[in-house]
Amino acid sequence: MVRVATVISMAMAMALTAAVAHAEGATVYQEDKKFSEPEVTIKAGQSVVFANKDPFTHNVYSKTAGMSFDLRTQKSGESSEVKFDHTGESEVQCAIHPQMKMKIKVTE
Repeated sequence: MVRVATVISMAMAMALTAAVAHAEGATVYQEDKKFSEPEVTIKAGQSVVFANKDPFTHNVYSKTAGMSFDLRTQKSGESSEVKFDHTGESEVQCAIHPQMKMKIKVTE
């Protein structure tokens, strides 16, 4: 019984640590065919959550060397997290709505 309690305690600690780590990152909303922020700054090792508040699909991506990602089809109400491990600037766009652009600055 003690072993089960220890496993549960460890799982709860890990979940709390993940929540705290995300709280130190940023959340960017996709709404009205634009990003909620034109630019965000985070530290290396932190994440940005992209949350689609629009009633239609988006495809958020970056082709920035060393910081590239592609969320593919992200339907209304969905959110995705991208972790940035290296410093630099990432140019972010939506493949479906080319007017949607933003920048992510990653510092030490």
